[in-house]
Amino acid sequence: MQHRIVVLGAGYTGATAAGRLARRLHREDVSITLVNPEPDFVERVRLHQLAAGQELRPRPFGEMFAGTGVRLRLARTTAVDVDARTVTLTGADGAEEELAYDTLVYALGSGWNDGGVPGAAEHTHEVSSRPGALRLRERLAALGAGRPVVVVGGGLTGLEAATEIAEARPDLDVAVAARGALGDWLSPKGRAHLRKVVAGLGITVHEHTAVTGVDGSGVTTDDARTIASDVTVWTAGFAVHPIARATALEVTDRGQIVVDGTMRSVSHPDVYAVGDAAMAVGPEGKPLRMSCASGVPMAWQAADAIAARLAGTKVPHVPIRYFQQCVSLGRREGLIQFVTADDRAVDRALTGRTAALYKELICKGAAWGVANPTVGMPARRRRVVRREAAAGAGAAGAAV
Repeated sequence: MQHRIVVLGAGYTGATAAGRLARRLHREDVSITLVNPEPDFVERVRLHQLAAGQELRPRPFGEMFAGTGVRLRLARTTAVDVDARTVTLTGADGAEEELAYDTLVYALGSGWNDGGVPGAAEHTHEVSSRPGALRLRERLAALGAGRPVVVVGGGLTGLEAATEIAEARPDLDVAVAARGALGDWLSPKGRAHLRKVVAGLGITVHEHTAVTGVDGSGVTTDDARTIASDVTVWTAGFAVHPIARATALEVTDRGQIVVDGTMRSVSHPDVYAVGDAAMAVGPEGKPLRMSCASGVPMAWQAADAIAARLAGTKVPHVPIRYFQQCVSLGRREGLIQFVTADDRAVDRALTGRTAALYKELICKGAAWGVANPTVGMPARRRRVVRREAAAGAGAAGAAV
């Protein structure tokens, strides 16, 4: 009987985990099902480009996983029962299906979070999903010259969205509302370059500004100001998918699944969580931040741990660390901020056109790596030998 592995979510982390498992384990011994509502891989790190009017290359999962044995199930995950080891799926036609698993990889990720700000849910756009980016694209295309656009949030997503929109539509009046100082986490060189690019694109920056309300004509701030806006883009926070919180899994206050160093749930050893859905600890005991830079190594770690446990071999553990933060500032400018292992900025930063090309290579490499998760590494498929332990029935298996 095949060991049933179900992977929920086909973003960077889920798709990477599924592909890596397929290349680590013998096809006769396992079935790998990847559940996702869309048939194409979505490059989330490029959605600000899509919103600004650019076309993204289609990446159908059927082509990416051809010949690997990974089975794609097009459906939404609507429930998970970790005690019965089943997931409930809802297809495009509304029909429900129950899918059983022996090992679950939970990679449902995160979406935008309005933070409970009045009017944000009704009057803002988000760029954390393809449908959201397409809605924003349509709205921006309908704006006439000189109309105001406000991006709420001065983090990486907000900066990339604001600069992309301002570069693509120099006729618009683009502004950013940031809670702190612009780029306050960057090195002095990084901050100086960011300010230079933002000024050159004509973006107005409202620093130390918290948005407390949104309506159809603009945003209000904590100091009682009103900033006019025909289109408001919300990038001020992300929230994990809510399903995990509704299960018996141990989760944090934010709803992230608590995992050990191999991305295995600390409460349910037949469940692994990767990417934004998981609360994993990195260097210096700090939680890994929600990002592709964290998620992909988490997916590698989970896939290799699952394969090792099923094959009865030593479980590898490679500590996850950071090297850089890559920021696109439109198509012609970029910023590569080098960081310590625990993600603190150092003095070195790469800027300008070279940084833009560097970021482009990182984005292309991330998408390419989803379809080629073991290139340059041994890909010998192992036989499953520890069926009982892998299924969670043996105490020894749970302790490995």
